[in-house]
Amino acid sequence: MYIPVDGNLENRFPGLAALQCLLQGVKVTASSPEVEICKREVIEGVKRRYDLDKLKDGKTFKAYREFFWRIRIDPTKTRPAAEALIRRILAEKPFPTINSLVDAYNMASVNTEIALASFDADKVRGRIIMRPAKPGEEFLGIGMTKPLMLAGGEIVLSDDERLVAIYPHRDAQYTSITLETRNALLLACGVPGIDEATLRHALDVAVAYVTKFCGGTAKQD
Repeated sequence: MYIPVDGNLENRFPGLAALQCLLQGVKVTASSPEVEICKREVIEGVKRRYDLDKLKDGKTFKAYREFFWRIRIDPTKTRPAAEALIRRILAEKPFPTINSLVDAYNMASVNTEIALASFDADKVRGRIIMRPAKPGEEFLGIGMTKPLMLAGGEIVLSDDERLVAIYPHRDAQYTSITLETRNALLLACGVPGIDEATLRHALDVAVAYVTKFCGGTAKQD
């Protein structure tokens, strides 16, 4: 199911879209031997497929980079999610270990080149929509020590009470996935230039990875 997008954003960015899927009954662990084995396989696959010098020229990476420039984010400093992970692997840096669910969708992101996100569904209030931020809205992202005050106009994901992400690159602390998460909302974050079939494939891959390592049942309306 698509995340509803504010009409003004649809007019400014034709093709802007995010797909969501609810995963119920997941069991999140700090890590597992199975996850680590899969990470090594993903790492080896990246090293076979990609060249660091040519990475930015890939079609999907270019779509995210162009979108970042349009929303005034420098993609050479704040990398699109999948590109950042792949660059990390090619630079011989360790694959991030967060928890089994986040690690699972990060591997899916690497394999599909699509930015993915996930929220603790039990902490989301009402439905999530995509809209421009209002001047003065506060956002506390994962790893931030104090809230960021938004200027207004930034593209955000919001539930009925608060911001859950600055789209498509920073998720909120409050709804982050933890070891206590039992139901997770998984998102495939698209931008102009990425078609629906690509997004759906990425979401399917992410669901497969997460359910493999965390169990649960996918519910797509």
